Order: sequence, then structure tokens, then C-alpha cells
Amino acid sequence: MKEVLLFFICYGIILTIYELFIVFPMKRYKAGKSRKKEKKEPAEIKYLVYRYRLDLKKVDYNQLLHIVSLVSSFDMAIIVSFIMLVDGYLWQMLLAIVLVIPIVLVSYALVARFYKKKGMIKNV
Repeated sequence: MKEVLLFFICYGIILTIYELFIVFPMKRYKAGKSRKKEKKEPAEIKYLVYRYRLDLKKVDYNQLLHIVSLVSSFDMAIIVSFIMLVDGYLWQMLLAIVLVIPIVLVSYALVARFYKKKGMIKNV
């Protein structure tokens, strides 16, 4: 029960931080309110475009930002929950290093599959 509570607390905190510092500024920039300086796309969106050929012209960008924030927060909360099950700082660090890449790759493959079903992938 303690682990489930930890998961939801981590998920909520990470999602809030992600929404405040990444999603909200990018939504303002894309809406045209802030055109003073060039903003870069979040790394997650660049990965989806490069790896899975996601077509940003077909995608609702605000929806994509929210999906990316939900998935990234979920990934981080899962990793934190798993590493808290292990005792010892060194073992926790090793487990986190081992878990990060597979969890992120699988979760973004699922996001790409979602957009592929909706027909938002570039045809090559």
C-alpha cells in the first residue's frame, strides 16, 4: 500500500512540474503570444518525430504536449517506485540506470502506435 501511495504522489508532483515548466510555456509560444525568441521543441517530441516520423502538421500540438507530459510523468513515477523497493543507494542508482532506457522506449513506442492508428504518421 505504501508503494502505491508513493507512486501516486510522485506522479502528481512530476506531472505538475512538467505541466508548469514545459507544457504551459510551449503552448503559449505555439499560440503566438510569445514570439520574441525561438523555442526548441521538447526532446520527447523530437524523438517521436525523428524515430517514428510523427507528422506535426496533422497532430494537435496541445494534445501531443499533454500526452507526452502524462507518459513522461508515468515513466518517472514507475522508476521511482521500483527503485524505492531496493535497499542501498548504489543498488538504487544501478536499478534506475537499467530501467530508464527500456521504460522510456516502450512507453514512446506505445504513443507512436496510438498516433499511427489515428493516421498521424508520415507515409514514406
